Amino acid sequence: MVFSSSDATGGRKPRHRPAPESAARTHARSLPVVPVRARGMTIEDATGRRYLDCLSGGGTLALGHNHPVVLEAIRSVLHSGACSRTGGSAAAVRSRFVAELARLLPPGLDDAARIRICGPAEGDALAAAVRLVREATGRRTVAAFTGSREGETAPDSGEARPDLLPHPSDYRCPFGVGGRRGWELCLRRADHVLGRTGTEPPAAVLVEPVQGEHGGVVPAPDGWLRGLRTLTSERNIPLIADESQTGVGRTGALWAVGHSGIAPDVMILSGTIGGSLPLAVLAHREELACGRPGPGPDAHRGNQLAMAAGAATLSYVAGSGLCERAALLGERMLRRLRELALHHPFIGDVRGRGLMLGAELVAPVRPPRSDDAVVGRHPRPAVPAADTAVAVRRACLRRGLIVGIGGRDANVVCLLPPLTITDEQAESVLDRLSEAVAAVERAGDRSAV
Repeated sequence: MVFSSSDATGGRKPRHRPAPESAARTHARSLPVVPVRARGMTIEDATGRRYLDCLSGGGTLALGHNHPVVLEAIRSVLHSGACSRTGGSAAAVRSRFVAELARLLPPGLDDAARIRICGPAEGDALAAAVRLVREATGRRTVAAFTGSREGETAPDSGEARPDLLPHPSDYRCPFGVGGRRGWELCLRRADHVLGRTGTEPPAAVLVEPVQGEHGGVVPAPDGWLRGLRTLTSERNIPLIADESQTGVGRTGALWAVGHSGIAPDVMILSGTIGGSLPLAVLAHREELACGRPGPGPDAHRGNQLAMAAGAATLSYVAGSGLCERAALLGERMLRRLRELALHHPFIGDVRGRGLMLGAELVAPVRPPRSDDAVVGRHPRPAVPAADTAVAVRRACLRRGLIVGIGGRDANVVCLLPPLTITDEQAESVLDRLSEAVAAVERAGDRSAV
């Protein structure tokens, strides 16, 4: 929608007219909020109404909107007279960003890492990672997992995808058992696929430590990640960890791979790494570099403002206890969400890690049969209910709360608040969500909520 200039200053009522924009599905089209100012977790729209933003730019705003640390870092570059974009040229801001990131990389990768600035978007880093492992191994395919964004789309158009590897999930286990037994079976299947005789091993295995909005917020079990790291190391297959949404404290550790203690060979970093500005980075082991020059100069690789904001965000998150706070507050919020699920049968599952939480909405779950426990059978999960998720999001919005929707079936309500969320804000988020869920349950017609 397009609004007149007086809307932002509290003038006449916003004037709606169609905008000449693509009809591609975006958060903006599904959330009819026109923000005019924001600070921290609070957004104010063109009508003066305020919302708690539990979407945080798809989880990319680690410090929320317009954090003073980020603003000061950006101002310092603007007021210094430095070039705002330098391409691939050396610059003081770039050097500070690279040094800060190298200092904070996971143990096992920090001492032997090379950092590559790829461009503004996650796709730039993904493409760079694929090129890197293909050149290093001489192989073509990259193996990914069910539920991942990368698993849905081949890295290059026309490239054949390998078989998708099964991703463990307690609620929707591909083998119907869940728990440790479930992820062990997933690992066994991965071992079989990667080691099949007569087929070339993949150039890499690509995994998200927590599958994000696309997968429906599915944390990878620590034991499974450790087993995957062992498996790929034994077969000399590079392991790529996509930390685009999980990195910089989101899950309660600076990097989500830190929960399992593994060190990937390559890390994809975007979103949060730019401190609210577009930036995508690759961190990889030195031995993977083939020494050939990459693609030609690209102005977007030298975004000084994003690097300044990114370095300031990294330093602040790492040094202010926000990771530990995200872990504790996330556990508290998860407990309340689980209590909520006990009273509302269309909440089939609640899961997450740190401040990356999801509630999967379904047609009411059938009670487990008496013989399920006897034979160790995992109850069959219910049918996804995307219409219920839309109704809950609509009801949340009417109560001044912005949430996301994710999952392959678009039936997972996603909470991705900034790491700076206060205790009071967390309680308010859960109170408003509880009211929204209750309203949806009372309304037989979802569209009436």
